Amino acid sequence: MTEGAGIRDGDPPEDLTAAEAGMWQAFRNGSVYDLSSGDTLVDDPHGGHPWGPGRTVRARIVCWLLLDGPPALAGRVSALKLTGVQISGSLDLAGGTVVPYVELQGCRFEREILMPEAQFRTVRLVNCSVPRLEAARVHIEGDLHLPRCRFHNGVRITDAHIGTDLLLNQAVVYRDRTGRSISADGLTVGQDLQAEMLESHGELSLRSAKVGVSLSLRGARLRNPYTRLALNAPQLTVERTLYLSPAGVGGPQLAGRTPARGTRVQHFECQGGVRLDDGRFGDAVDLERARFTFTDDQELSLRRVQVPELRFLGERPQRGRVVLSGARTVNLVDRAGSWPGIGNLYMRGFTYENLVPQGAFPLAERLTWVAAATAEYHPEPYERLAAVLRAGGEDEDAREVLLAKQRRRRETLPPGGKLWGYAQDLTVAYGYRPGRAAVWMAVLWAAGSLAFASAGRPRTGGSAGDPPWNPALFSLDLLLPVIDLGQVGFWHLDGGWQWLAAALVLLGWILATTVAAGATRLLRRN
Repeated sequence: MTEGAGIRDGDPPEDLTAAEAGMWQAFRNGSVYDLSSGDTLVDDPHGGHPWGPGRTVRARIVCWLLLDGPPALAGRVSALKLTGVQISGSLDLAGGTVVPYVELQGCRFEREILMPEAQFRTVRLVNCSVPRLEAARVHIEGDLHLPRCRFHNGVRITDAHIGTDLLLNQAVVYRDRTGRSISADGLTVGQDLQAEMLESHGELSLRSAKVGVSLSLRGARLRNPYTRLALNAPQLTVERTLYLSPAGVGGPQLAGRTPARGTRVQHFECQGGVRLDDGRFGDAVDLERARFTFTDDQELSLRRVQVPELRFLGERPQRGRVVLSGARTVNLVDRAGSWPGIGNLYMRGFTYENLVPQGAFPLAERLTWVAAATAEYHPEPYERLAAVLRAGGEDEDAREVLLAKQRRRRETLPPGGKLWGYAQDLTVAYGYRPGRAAVWMAVLWAAGSLAFASAGRPRTGGSAGDPPWNPALFSLDLLLPVIDLGQVGFWHLDGGWQWLAAALVLLGWILATTVAAGATRLLRRN
């Protein structure tokens, strides 16, 4: 019988095997064609148990059904629904238009699936074993579901368009010859991209991808010991939230919800660098309890990211860097134990408007956090923190931050500048603790008064009259620059008392100058 003859009438070709003939009829009926044996071990598509010809259909026949299949039976809708079927040969649908609904569960593919530039309505592959999925520029009006599938040589969906949801929950994907597990650069997903508890062995690439709602990598395990990046997603756009957080195990928590208290969870784990530079996120980036394992030259890069809320609540990486240079967020939700130490945090140009610490995060640790981000002194992180604290009504803490900034700056000055800095710090704390000026003035005044009282009455300048000797008033006249109380010019000291008077004058000028410098700094800040 000539290939194609009788198909429009629904008659199957004569050269079909028994398994293929059954699939042909099930396609016309829109029913599930199930060739599984009922034995869980034997039916495992990822196991090594052979299925044999009784459970095998040719990929060419599958393509025939999808691209140019027979009409549906009366009152039915044709669809390809296979369970426990082995497909031999390469399933090549490249450039084709597939109208029937496609759903394969627990199936095994001997060779790759090719569907670049093809058009589908909905495709669901559930718990299937696939050597490779090649689907660049594929256009799917509805969903592309690939949960629990195992891809041995990667997935390529670059520049693909998915109308609603892309599901990769619990999928296992190994790298291809380029080192990538999933190549999804330029991908567009209309609604959610869920890859919860995904296992990726290689680079997961989402460069310039766009997700219409949320991108969930809850509980995913990304491992790439071969190259620098395990997640490479610069210029990623997510209209709502990116989740790099735990997923519930063994319960109904997989649909993008936070696991309930007491639920056994699987953390998001990443072995390899993460690049999210220039990303745009509509709601949040959630790093709750995320675990990162870096080498010394790897990093979590969030350069120039824009997001309303950054939840930096993961576990502290022991090696590697966290880079927030140029990032912008409104709410920084963080935990003291999540940030890396000195030399491994970069925040130059990082702006935030509100701090929402989870758990204890005292000011001393917050200052350590800023110091960790400035291996070399830079004022901007201190000024940003002070501005946020002042906006929140914590003026005293804001002054402490600015004082810490001046002390950090002092370490970069030459010896003369350091000496002057220590003088300002000791006297009035760079103007941020002006009450110290009154204390120092009182101490010097009291010391001078006691000293001059024990010196006895000094000589006068020879003018008429002999006013009473007042050591307290004389000391005050020495200490107060500019102001003349008429004491210094009247009384004349001899010997060592002249040196004491000169010391008080010098200390008075230093005190007045530091007060003026501090006042100028405060006025400039306000």
